[in-house]
Amino acid sequence: MGKESKESKEPKETKGEDNYEARLPAVLPFAKPLASKKLNKKLLKTTKKASKAKNVKRGVKEVVKALRKGEKGLVIIASDISPPDVISHLPVLCEDHSVPYIFIPSKQDLGSAGATKRPTSVVFIVPGSNKKQEGKSKEEEYKESFNEVVKEVQAL
Repeated sequence: MGKESKESKEPKETKGEDNYEARLPAVLPFAKPLASKKLNKKLLKTTKKASKAKNVKRGVKEVVKALRKGEKGLVIIASDISPPDVISHLPVLCEDHSVPYIFIPSKQDLGSAGATKRPTSVVFIVPGSNKKQEGKSKEEEYKESFNEVVKEVQAL
């Protein structure tokens, strides 16, 4: 029985590559701009790097608090949230504070990229300035990918 359960878990991991198209039907009608498949992958990678560097705010409450304080960064919103009222105010709030935002199709992917076991409705990536000398190369790599993604989002 132990071998069967391990084998049944493997297709789920390989399915992760194809889940973009599978999750599109659950997308909310006001989810614009929606990330393309390529940009979605870049956003999730950047979120992973940011969460390792601890430059991420997770959840609606934390993100709204950071926006009201005037922090700058990138807001990534999952577009398969139910009820939609939970996140419907975020695009307007982001526009008021001149913070770029983008929608991705899956809250599960966003949660796993943000280093949590739970699905996450919204993530706020802050450029961050951790003053640790040890992780400088990782910090530079993260900032490069962050800046690249922000430019692509602003182009939309």
